[in-house]
Amino acid sequence: MTDPRYYFSYTPVNIAPEVCAGVFVLISIAMTMQTFKSQGPKWLLVLPATAFCEAIGYAFRVVCIYWTTLGTFTATSLFLLLPPNALALTNYKTLGKVVQLSTVFLPDNRKPHVFWLKPRFITWFFFTSDVFSFLLQGIGVGISTQDNKRELAKHTVLSGLYVQLFFFAVFLVIAAYIFIDKRFTVACGPCDHNAQQAKRRLFWVIISTTALLYVRSVYRVAEFVGGYGSKIYGTEWLFYLFDTALVLLSFAIYMQSFIGYHFQPNHQVGTAALNQHPSSAADTAGIKGHAYQMATPYIKRHPQSYRT
Repeated sequence: MTDPRYYFSYTPVNIAPEVCAGVFVLISIAMTMQTFKSQGPKWLLVLPATAFCEAIGYAFRVVCIYWTTLGTFTATSLFLLLPPNALALTNYKTLGKVVQLSTVFLPDNRKPHVFWLKPRFITWFFFTSDVFSFLLQGIGVGISTQDNKRELAKHTVLSGLYVQLFFFAVFLVIAAYIFIDKRFTVACGPCDHNAQQAKRRLFWVIISTTALLYVRSVYRVAEFVGGYGSKIYGTEWLFYLFDTALVLLSFAIYMQSFIGYHFQPNHQVGTAALNQHPSSAADTAGIKGHAYQMATPYIKRHPQSYRT
């Protein structure tokens, strides 16, 4: 056993990590139930899985209070630094789905042709960048266990965080553009009166949670730039304020305005496209007869989901 101050630069406070672990377990259970109850897409299970990983991180932090070893400290660092990156993946996938479902029935002369508005680009380009950032941070934490490689570990983690910050900024710009562009629409959830309100609600989730993750990453950059023993690294309440609180707030936003309600199994088509170009759009997209006929009964039964 090692003195916790050797790794943390302070003795971790008790009670707080136990409470955080319990809260994240409850969030994981609640969001799993929310996903299945709403019949939302299964990729949203990334959210409860991320919350569960956070709980594991805080459980290891509890262990470090009583039994600090290199292994428990490394596990704590990995499970608290990396999992929130998966929240960004959820936002990337969500934005890609909005573009995909909004443009499927648009005529060719109204479809976006710039590469950065292609659903596949939005999802996979940002997914790849996030995985690359994830790997750099993970490798950095891994090699930080070796005293003679702490400086290399620091620069490796920082490289991953810088990559993440850059792509967060690019993503926010694209998300803001898609929010303003009226060609892109969102199907209504149970609390939405029209498509405009649904779009505002969904993009509030995407933009606000990405902004919170951006602030968290800035804090992590400052922490690693200062290095072991610095004021930021050695101040525990800053960790709970700029990491724990921001991640918890992100989950609160995801739960309060759940993404899954906007991607129900029968929400297959772009709302504005069907309202503005019903038959011609279907023909232009090459989806004649069967697909359009399947979509039309749902629109007739649930017109409130497609009001503009």
